[in-house]
Amino acid sequence: MKQSRQIVAAIAIAAVFFSGGVIYGRGGISFDHADKLNSENTTLPADLDYSTAESVYDALKDNYDGKLTQTQLLDGVKAGLAQSTGDPYTEFFSASEAKTLNEQLTGTFSGIGAQLGKNAAGVIEIIAPITGSPAEKAGLKPGDLISKINGTTTSNLDVDIAVSKIRGESGTTVTLQIYRNGVPQDYTITRANISIPSVESKMLDGNIGYLRISQFTDDTTSGPGTAELARKAAQSFKDQGVKGVVLDMRSNPGGTVDSAISVSSLWVPQGKTVMVEKRGGQVVKTNTATGGNILNGIPTIVLIDEGSASASEITAGALKDNKVATTLGAKSYGKGSFQTVLNLSGDSELKVTIGRWYRPNGQNIDKQGIKPDQVVKQTDSGDAQLDAATAKLKS
Repeated sequence: MKQSRQIVAAIAIAAVFFSGGVIYGRGGISFDHADKLNSENTTLPADLDYSTAESVYDALKDNYDGKLTQTQLLDGVKAGLAQSTGDPYTEFFSASEAKTLNEQLTGTFSGIGAQLGKNAAGVIEIIAPITGSPAEKAGLKPGDLISKINGTTTSNLDVDIAVSKIRGESGTTVTLQIYRNGVPQDYTITRANISIPSVESKMLDGNIGYLRISQFTDDTTSGPGTAELARKAAQSFKDQGVKGVVLDMRSNPGGTVDSAISVSSLWVPQGKTVMVEKRGGQVVKTNTATGGNILNGIPTIVLIDEGSASASEITAGALKDNKVATTLGAKSYGKGSFQTVLNLSGDSELKVTIGRWYRPNGQNIDKQGIKPDQVVKQTDSGDAQLDAATAKLKS
């Protein structure tokens, strides 16, 4: 087994973007092999007895009306093992799926540009469209339910299968039937090549710095990751003598643990707790601020909403609990577990949940989210949340 990588993810792969990949990222604690972790499953046998599965294989081979391949069947067995955990964040990726997954980490892909998951009822829903993406331009919103893809029902459809049906080459179209407030409507969307800058910054009226983080990525050969881009923006704000900062992490589905810690460290003093990782209820690691707190002492408001998840929740929780910023907007998504990606044979991968993370105040936010200090509902016209944040900083 090759090197494994830890990630903190908003939702399952296919929570992902309709392009078919994820933007969760990797980082934080890194284990070379999953068996180095203390596991609650030591009573399981060293090897499974696959004789009963063999009978299913024989029945399929002899009776299935369609073409099957050995690779397809083996990938199905592996995917089934991951699904048997009942954990939506533990998933097997075939070689092609793993390739797509890793392509997403560069922030460039072809699709409609939205984050996809399942709600509590098991219905495929939109977590958040990417800013400037075809999905956003078409009018898709967080909480929209996808009932059909190109006329085919999504009932009982796995998220990764839905992703594969929605993704496609730039310039082609896909039609989604969307339920919003119980009313169906068809959206025909043209796919595009999408490049997502993880960090955007600018100055607002009143000498307020605006820092938008859309995802948390590590450095790649194609350029610096979120931590370095955010650090440069923070230093620019400091050099310009900003009076306040808005950190916008709305619709940010997550990313790497390391980049979340680094971004938090722009405000949180060195040595202060950013988040705690636990496995089986026992502390695995306490992650602390790494130093350089460039923006510490500068009034800061963090914007969050229903699409803010995992790594963005780590950052929001760290700034809130260390009292270096206040939060504003809507309650966040609520993703309190973290995963490792293990490279397997044949270029396939396994993403597996290896623990839970906790805020500095001791709370695990899974399925609860973070309630902002000031709840502000978004409006159909303008940006009420950003307006409220800037008004508060100016005052």
